Amino acid sequence: MTLAHYARIWFTSARYSIVRTLMFRGDFFIWALVELFWMTVNILMVSVIYAHTKTVAGWTKYEMLLLVGTSMLIQRFLMGFFWSSIFEMGRNIRSGNFDFFMAQPGNIMFMATTRKLDPDSLINSLVALSVVAYSAHQLGLHPSLLDLALYVFLIFCGVVIHYSVLVLCISAAFWITSAQGIEGSYFTLSEFSRLPRQAFVGVAKFAFVWALPMVVVSNIPAQVLLHGATPQAIAWILGITVAWFATAAITFHRGLRRYASASS
Repeated sequence: MTLAHYARIWFTSARYSIVRTLMFRGDFFIWALVELFWMTVNILMVSVIYAHTKTVAGWTKYEMLLLVGTSMLIQRFLMGFFWSSIFEMGRNIRSGNFDFFMAQPGNIMFMATTRKLDPDSLINSLVALSVVAYSAHQLGLHPSLLDLALYVFLIFCGVVIHYSVLVLCISAAFWITSAQGIEGSYFTLSEFSRLPRQAFVGVAKFAFVWALPMVVVSNIPAQVLLHGATPQAIAWILGITVAWFATAAITFHRGLRRYASASS
């Protein structure tokens, strides 16, 4: 199957998701407001903290807002493009309904993780982008076109890394009866993405900066806007993007060998 064929499949699925969302407008507005409330709480928390201090781990208020906005932007894209499909995948594996994807032509991982869109999350990505733009304006930043292009590229890498971690978590359902606890662990890990990596020391720095990628996926894009790009940082995040995606793909396809279908 060619990339054009996969693109047509994705656009068809996206169109179906949008039509379905328009059929249940109440759900769309409620979930959009819930996400907006959560984002507002995070922004207000930053304001409360900086009402009592000027810097946190060397980051000023608007630098921190830029970091928080970047983290929220990555998470909104992840939730909008992949979350519903991946979360549902775990339930389908346990129930045997995963047969639907096994019977489809094409890459099963692609089919299973891109079937649904969440327009409410994608709409709120505009709010996250506004937070980034507002913070950059308050800081008087004037990034070059290259810096902006790198920022977009690093946001893409961040989404791929989060996607890979989430697929790894859900793939545990191939081996264990329920992966719900592991699914919830993703949200715990994602909370660290809104913190500056300078705040981590010792074991915490090894765990959340070096071993797990949750901190760097938001810190490096934010630092590109704040201080410009460095080849080492770009190479680092590109390397861990490839490594985590490859690990997720290998684990997923090994899990397929253990899958017991509804008919077995």
